[in-house]
Amino acid sequence: LGLSGPPGAGKSTFIECFGKMLTERKHKVSVLAVDPSSSTSGGSLLGDKTRMTELSRDMNAYIRPSPTSGTLGGVTRTTNEAILLCEGGGYDVVLVETVGVGQSEFAVADMVDMFILLLPPAGGDELQGIKRGIIEMADLVAVNKADGDLVVAARRIQAEYVSAMKLLRKRSKVWRPKV
Repeated sequence: LGLSGPPGAGKSTFIECFGKMLTERKHKVSVLAVDPSSSTSGGSLLGDKTRMTELSRDMNAYIRPSPTSGTLGGVTRTTNEAILLCEGGGYDVVLVETVGVGQSEFAVADMVDMFILLLPPAGGDELQGIKRGIIEMADLVAVNKADGDLVVAARRIQAEYVSAMKLLRKRSKVWRPKV
């Protein structure tokens, strides 16, 4: 599964909760988290692993943060090979968290079985996302943080994306993207 979304959408938190659910069901989960690299120093924070504290201690989970090192599209130059290595290593679920910073961070969509776009319910101009690009590639749009005071906003963005998805050309004859 590939996951992308804007900063603050809760990608790492979602992956930790989802990953823990999967390991409790006896799956072996690998997380390939991609972080942006500095164009000045070339360094990267690689902080996703520290945000997934419970999952990082799970013996049935493997978390590998990697820097983009200048690669565009939200992944690294070797993400596809890393996916194959994880599968070969016995991980039956591989989650790839992209950099997730914009509408062109969808190179992972061609590497995975399902591409999920994670959105926060109160991110400003919700219809920004219907611009051609990342929304066209999503197999599933999940509105995250849809609780408490954000329930109404989450329902609104869900309705907007359901309507917007109807305007996009179908990529598959058998699957209609869900929101």
